[in-house]
Amino acid sequence: MSPGAIHLRRRDLLKVGSLGAIGLGLPDLLTRRANAAVESFGRAKSCLLMFLEGGPAQHDMWDMKPDAPREVRGEFNPIASSAPGIDVCEHLPLLAEQMHHVALIRSVHHSIVDHNAGTYYAMTGRNPVVNGRLIVRDEPENFPPFGAVLAKLRPSQRLPDFVHIPEIMFNNGYEIPGERAGFLGPGYDPLLTGDPSAPGWRAPGLRLFRDCPLDRLDDREQLLSRLDTLAGLAVDDALLTGLGDQYAKAFSLLTSRETRQAFEIDQEPEEVRIRYGLPDRVDRSVEARKFGGLPHLGQSLLLARRLIEAGVPLVTVCTGRRIDQTWDGHREHFELLRRSILPYFDRAFSALIADLADRGLLDETLVVAMGEFGRTPRIGQVTSAAGATDAGRDHWPHCYTILMAGAGVKPGYVHGSSDRDAAYPDSQAVTPEDLAATIYWSLGIDPRAQLDDPLGRPHVLALGEPILDLFA
Repeated sequence: MSPGAIHLRRRDLLKVGSLGAIGLGLPDLLTRRANAAVESFGRAKSCLLMFLEGGPAQHDMWDMKPDAPREVRGEFNPIASSAPGIDVCEHLPLLAEQMHHVALIRSVHHSIVDHNAGTYYAMTGRNPVVNGRLIVRDEPENFPPFGAVLAKLRPSQRLPDFVHIPEIMFNNGYEIPGERAGFLGPGYDPLLTGDPSAPGWRAPGLRLFRDCPLDRLDDREQLLSRLDTLAGLAVDDALLTGLGDQYAKAFSLLTSRETRQAFEIDQEPEEVRIRYGLPDRVDRSVEARKFGGLPHLGQSLLLARRLIEAGVPLVTVCTGRRIDQTWDGHREHFELLRRSILPYFDRAFSALIADLADRGLLDETLVVAMGEFGRTPRIGQVTSAAGATDAGRDHWPHCYTILMAGAGVKPGYVHGSSDRDAAYPDSQAVTPEDLAATIYWSLGIDPRAQLDDPLGRPHVLALGEPILDLFA
């Protein structure tokens, strides 16, 4: 029998004897074959990456220019924070109380004005221009994001390695690149949770059908093992060995009490859920940029904290909803921030930082909050095809700010500076390549380590340099 026939028979067997037959959507997500030794650098055991898709305005949140002309400084006023010398927007009063835990990098820059390509750049550290073409959609040859790389190099034993909350981001007809595993393959894609604030929510793929108790699950595992033996599958076949690891991990997830408990957000005390922010509306059909707010955000970050606490290596939370670039303030920019975006973000993100600190988790968890770029220095300035009204700010990748906290990051620290209009870096300029190197370094992964693509070509993890001044 040819190898191809063996693989075909294997797929046929899966239809009747594998996890697919009991409703588990995880097998393709769980192939783990780490092939690189990792040298320890930073001390982060995990990373929580909050992605502010659409591009938050640096001028109106955490790099405010109160002495600049009105068309630059905007409508909001700065307030003092708990970190001496660091002011934030007046509409972030709760975050202001937690800024002594947070560091700011005010000099991030690149040249990509497209949302999709910019997100890919941010989530992978790879420039999205290949042979003169922008990477704007998920493609199998894309470079993998941080979570997929971590799943490859440092897989966990009884937990998902890479979780994305709530769903894959989507824009202009495509799933945004930099979310799925790229050339590492679907075995390293994130586990998608759905919206944990929705009524009746349960984590997908982590529970059995009602008619399949654990003893039946065990029977099916044994049956699959016998069928494999009868089919004469070669034990040294690399693909089949990987599939064996995949099934073992999938069965482990199904039967793991700690995994199920990590997703049981309703077990949190009511006061904790309220602190993060319970949904204030049932109808989710109105997006944030039409003043529908971010009712999912508080419980999404609470779930992320539970997963980090349980030991999941990397969790990504996106602030918007599908087909919704929340922070994309082309129109009604200030009113949207004031009414629809900042109140939710302020409550949820401040609660996350305080909760991680109170539980002793901040010491070993790297928290990153970033978008794909910032907003234009001048209100009404047009830089993209979407344009901007006289009440909006357009895309601006030439200088923007990201937040980091935990895992040895200097609290209350500011790295780099922008010029007088927050238009360009004035000192210590930072690229997405540097941010990628910093994240890997903090997680104990050598940024110069290599990954092989399916053709056996080696790729260095990060092409920049870690920002060592950021760490104590």
